[in-house]
Amino acid sequence: MTSAATVSAGSDPERTTDAGPAGPPVASPGDLLRRLRQRHPADPVTHVERVPPRAGTTAPWPSWTPEDLRAAYARRGVTAPWRHQAEAASLAYDRRHVVVATGTASGKSLAYQLPALATLLADPRATVLYLAPTKALAADQLRAVAALEIEGVRPACYDGDTPRAEREWIRRHSRFVLTNPDMLHHGILPGHAQWSGFLRRLAFVVIDECHVYRGVFGSHVAHVLRRLRRQCARYGRTGGPTFVLASATSGDPAAAAGRLTGLPVTAITEDTSPRAGVTFALWEPPLLPPEPSAAAAGSPSPSAAAVVLPEQGGHRAAGDTPPMPAPRQESPTGSDLTQVRRSALRETADLLADTVAAGVRTLAFVRSRRGAEVVATSARRSLDEAVPGLGDRVAAYRGGYLREERRELERALLHGDLLGLASTNALELGVDLIGLDAVVICGYPGTRASLWQQAGRAGRSGQEALAVLVARDDPLDTYLVHHPEAVFGAPVEATVLDPANAYVLGPQLACAAAEAPLTPADLELFGDGAKQAVRELVEAGALRQRPTGWYWRHRERPEVDLRGEGGTPVCVVEAATGRLLGTVDGGSAHFLLHPGAVYLHQGVSYVVDSLDLDDGCALVHPEEPDWSTHARDVTSLSVVSVRSYVDAGPVGLFLGEVDVTSQVVSYQRRRIATGEVIDTRPLDLPARELRTVAVWFTLSPESLLVAGVDPADVPGALHAAEHAAIGLLPLVATCDRWDIGGLSTAVHPDTEAPTVFVYDGHPGGAGFAERAYGMAASWLRATRDAIAECGCESGCPSCVQSPKCGNGNNPLSKPDAIRVLDVVLDNLPEVARV
Repeated sequence: MTSAATVSAGSDPERTTDAGPAGPPVASPGDLLRRLRQRHPADPVTHVERVPPRAGTTAPWPSWTPEDLRAAYARRGVTAPWRHQAEAASLAYDRRHVVVATGTASGKSLAYQLPALATLLADPRATVLYLAPTKALAADQLRAVAALEIEGVRPACYDGDTPRAEREWIRRHSRFVLTNPDMLHHGILPGHAQWSGFLRRLAFVVIDECHVYRGVFGSHVAHVLRRLRRQCARYGRTGGPTFVLASATSGDPAAAAGRLTGLPVTAITEDTSPRAGVTFALWEPPLLPPEPSAAAAGSPSPSAAAVVLPEQGGHRAAGDTPPMPAPRQESPTGSDLTQVRRSALRETADLLADTVAAGVRTLAFVRSRRGAEVVATSARRSLDEAVPGLGDRVAAYRGGYLREERRELERALLHGDLLGLASTNALELGVDLIGLDAVVICGYPGTRASLWQQAGRAGRSGQEALAVLVARDDPLDTYLVHHPEAVFGAPVEATVLDPANAYVLGPQLACAAAEAPLTPADLELFGDGAKQAVRELVEAGALRQRPTGWYWRHRERPEVDLRGEGGTPVCVVEAATGRLLGTVDGGSAHFLLHPGAVYLHQGVSYVVDSLDLDDGCALVHPEEPDWSTHARDVTSLSVVSVRSYVDAGPVGLFLGEVDVTSQVVSYQRRRIATGEVIDTRPLDLPARELRTVAVWFTLSPESLLVAGVDPADVPGALHAAEHAAIGLLPLVATCDRWDIGGLSTAVHPDTEAPTVFVYDGHPGGAGFAERAYGMAASWLRATRDAIAECGCESGCPSCVQSPKCGNGNNPLSKPDAIRVLDVVLDNLPEVARV
């Protein structure tokens, strides 16, 4: 993260290495874009946006800045702070909680470093706690703080990678501890007695990239921070620590930061740092010629009108489900033809290879771990064919690697040994990436905040940059590349989190009670719903009420997963050698590590022999098959209760609790070259259950008949509307497609009517369904328009087909989906259109 103003606005004060040129770069981002577009007979670029450069505005150093600290920044090339840095730092130094919500590379790090380090210099006993959502960001910030060489600070990372031999030293001697919410939750707070001295003197809590803390994860972190404040008060920290938060540009950052911390927070939102110009292109991969397909044999056939047609979400890691097979369309002659748009993964791999070959430092963001591996492998292969050995300068970066692999990749990136990188969003955050020239984004990342964060990785040393958004075959991506005003003209989303979520609040109160008995004053700290949650914990036998408070009754601590990733990670082990290759979170193991699955690791392919969920271990062997694997799941849903509803005559709109049961039942093997389905193989994996919040709408059969939807076509009409509605929900709620699930049926037993459900893919809900209910008309209008404006005749992945459909995208009816949504929109009252 760039620190502050420098002598030259285009220089970077935190850049400590000189990677050297990789080759003769192209003259400008515009020249590079023209070269990339020439590969296609039909221009794949639907829009080019020019983001102009901006000059910076500096401010004097605050009067309280110690001379030693000014000198340290001067050694790093920083002569004065930007105005927004000085304003935020002064508020924090005056013990006012503050959030800095400015653009990428705007120097948010100095806004919290300056007051924190000044306090450490003024008070030799004071301490600082820094929280980052990723280990890579914490390691990057450790390098930045250590490089200032402030005597007596002794900064150190304390996370799951920290050797146990070093942890005692850090607890006793470090005054600037960098960690993550998970370690605070699992390690520091449960062991608070060992941290009593640190917590008693805690002056600042820095929460970096706080916009990441949304949904269920954000709600959990909100209570972890309340538990931290509670322990600081117990150890005598008068008034508690000052919170300084750094955020990407977001809607209403002060309110979001207030919900996160439970404290009043002042927002600094005017970005006064300089910004290089960015050329931002929207890129839609071209359609390939239709070819006869043998894949039809692998698709299920539609059943009766009441068939349940789910799109599952939530139990897997975001984006980790493989891409869908080639879309199927019926030709006029009745023969089965497949017309596919070139996949975004292949297009991204080619763009990465082309930019690297042109000597352009490039980062490609890919939504899934498997996708990052595929893009890196394909780019390496293409580069080695052109210039043997050049492929070695491209790598993949994702979660699940061992610590040593992550550190080596970070070192190679920092020193310029790598020229191209295909990464998941693990590198989206504020890590300084040594002056990248271009960013390729494979698929819309789910929010405009993330989109601009990823695009902002390029041009970080002040030079002009290129950003390219490559659209996936997805209704939202297609909508955005053909509606650039939704990308460049719309405000950034607000961060959604709900600390009152009972499925979060109860477990977090249990954790707090395990750390120290709860008191009535503590319940005020934890906010609305705490008293009811404590009563339920007492009734469940988890807490015991005594005159002095509520006590945890069990010897073991509560098991609470902050990130909702489905439990303990599963280790991936090479069967012949016993070598640990990496890990996969428990929620994704059913999809990625089932027996027979193909698992990729740094370009090497393995096939899973067995999966032991109880022991958390998958055994694999190396193999290079010519096929990929794609898990299939089935879902059922029952209504538990209704919170709110709108009676609109033939249409009903509902919000309430539902129970969702899902199970991975089979997997397809598909030819890598063609996408052809080889076969479908059964699996015997346990079912998983989820109670969550859903929004759903019902229609009367008569209204559908009047609208021209034949009863036999109702399942396909509802199914297509469900897919598209899920794809467009991120327009109105801070989520992405993988946070939510859906189900549609021509006759649901609980509603006794044609119904479409869309539900939050997290226990207890995450606020997405509530947002969809409140914005129903806007959401469904955008859904209807996206389907109607798609150029296909009978439906495709760009409008109504889903990459994670549990029913093989069959049946689907594009024209009838438009009729269904017209019925809903025509009947919703004005109150539902707000």
